[in-house]
Amino acid sequence: MDTNQNSFSMATFILNILPAWIAHLVSGLGTQLAIDQSNMVASDRPIVEGSVTVDAGDGCDKPPKKIFIPDILARWPIPRLLNQHYSKVSAESSAWFASFKSLSPKAQQAFDGYKCSLLACLCYPNALEEHVRSACDLMSLFGLIDEYSDALKEDEVRQQKDAIMDALHHPYKPRPKGEWVGVEIVRQFWERTICNASGQSQKRFIVAFDEFLEGIVQQANDRSGHHVRDIQSYFDVRRKTVAARPSYAFLELGLDIPDEVISHPTIEDMVVASIDMIALTNDIVSYNREQARGDDDHNIVTIVMHELDTDVNGAMLWVMDRSTKIEKKYFEAMAAIPKWGEPIDSQVREYCDGLGNCVRANYEWSFESERYFGTDGLEVQRKRWMLLTPKDH
Repeated sequence: MDTNQNSFSMATFILNILPAWIAHLVSGLGTQLAIDQSNMVASDRPIVEGSVTVDAGDGCDKPPKKIFIPDILARWPIPRLLNQHYSKVSAESSAWFASFKSLSPKAQQAFDGYKCSLLACLCYPNALEEHVRSACDLMSLFGLIDEYSDALKEDEVRQQKDAIMDALHHPYKPRPKGEWVGVEIVRQFWERTICNASGQSQKRFIVAFDEFLEGIVQQANDRSGHHVRDIQSYFDVRRKTVAARPSYAFLELGLDIPDEVISHPTIEDMVVASIDMIALTNDIVSYNREQARGDDDHNIVTIVMHELDTDVNGAMLWVMDRSTKIEKKYFEAMAAIPKWGEPIDSQVREYCDGLGNCVRANYEWSFESERYFGTDGLEVQRKRWMLLTPKDH
């Protein structure tokens, strides 16, 4: 099936299920999955009035041995799709990235298990080969920045950000000797990408990447001060550090959507809702890994445990409830998108389809890669729970 057929099928599928989907969410008739904290058995008890009641009796200092992993996309209507160019672009991007020797052999081996190119090819299943190749490079770049910045202080992350942004603004300028190799990786990535990217996508990527890096700087500041945010201020920062907006700019590599259209409130509502869904997914799957190494302050699970005085599974229930409300906002916004006429409407439809697909892609990749669960990801996805890993510090 070619790209146009894929896009048409996806759009038709969503339009057909959308009315019933919204009615289902609004009615509140569906049961919420609840957890029997005493024996960790899942049941179908409804959560009263769509809210989560958390039991703080055990306190945060007595974590259960098993962590519930909620299926927050149980009703997400968009299926898993993979780009047809996956094998080719994955091999090319992996070889290019490894050639910089930016990681030790052991770290590179672990990084390979993250399957960054898989994430890219799930996020952009209908993209042209040259576009999805750049997306593979981008996902590896996100992973590299994450690996390095987690160990840096705020001023060091700020210096890293300034150098990266300089490389994006001047992709043909040679980088100075002695600079962090990641900056040259950025330069080469962007030099290749802009050869096949629309002007609008380039402009929006630069702005979004700057915002992402600024979020990483703020995260470093919070980390150095051992600052645990409240729920609302956490979302303000997390919407930046999850790196969704620069990824969304890649949905536009072959599009030309005007500023006044892409910034329309209904589209922005879909963007924010999809970002929040991706952030919640990432936080629930990464929590165990992060708490084990003592780096879980920038995670919604920890934030909710502190603010609501609950345990990890009480926090997971809160995440599940929050995701249901976000879903409702997403699909209500989708139903309210106005018409501008062609060719804009078809481009907006492609972009909005891409938002929903990125949500599904991040979720599936989280279990198919080895980043969070090693080789046990699919088993964790099936069972919906995992053992709490002892802290290694």
